[in-house]
Amino acid sequence: MAVDTTLRVIARVKARPDYVAQVRDVLRALVDATRQEPGCLSYELLQNNSDPTEFVFVERWANAPAEQAHFVTPHLLSAIQQLVGLLASEPQISRYHVVK
Repeated sequence: MAVDTTLRVIARVKARPDYVAQVRDVLRALVDATRQEPGCLSYELLQNNSDPTEFVFVERWANAPAEQAHFVTPHLLSAIQQLVGLLASEPQISRYHVVK
């Protein structure tokens, strides 16, 4: 039986209420570019139905180095700059592995 060694990531982003549309636009622009990155197996952006200020990325990476390389890509660095002042709090990033 093969062991799944991929990395799963949940990244939560909370927008300030007056900036939900702007934050959504910045985050949506990340999706296609990130999906083209080496080692990106899946990258989805979700918006909370009951709290539209909350966005969640559900990510699957081939390995930890692939996910770490994501943090120095031009599209992510640009998004981080664009989000200054628009977020209610720092993004929360949690990393997981498959248990079985």
